[in-house]
Amino acid sequence: MIRTIADFERLWQTEVEATQKIFKHLTTKSLQQEVHADIRTLGRLAWHCVTSIPEMANRTGLHLAGVSPEAPIPATAKEIFDAYNTVAISLLEQVKSQWNDATLLVEDEMYGESWARGLTLQILVHHQIHHRGQMTVVMRLCGLALPGIYGPAKEEWTAFGMQPPAV
Repeated sequence: MIRTIADFERLWQTEVEATQKIFKHLTTKSLQQEVHADIRTLGRLAWHCVTSIPEMANRTGLHLAGVSPEAPIPATAKEIFDAYNTVAISLLEQVKSQWNDATLLVEDEMYGESWARGLTLQILVHHQIHHRGQMTVVMRLCGLALPGIYGPAKEEWTAFGMQPPAV
């Protein structure tokens, strides 16, 4: 739970690094590769991670540097990576400069409900984790290598002197 700005800063920095690891493994070619008619492409999933940050922040009165929530999906993986970095850093900077611990208790209208700002930040973190999980499945289906996030990926087990788990 996010009770202080320091809590958010520690958690956000860790999760931004995890998202960056995933985004670094995307290729421009993989962004458009469809794996199923009912599954978002990697480009759409990654861009949703990017644009959801300013979309949610706007609802709390913050206005982030970078892309608008309605911006179209860029053509390259590098553009997505750069846009993510801009909005992720901007969010942390604005929270640290414009809010204090008491501000985390202020409630805003969020999707027909009233959320405390600390809850909004927590949900934003969980939202990123959720879509990173989706992305790893789609990345496997697209034949991309995966980085370990909360433990080693299949590709990384040998670096630990271990056999990868059986599939």
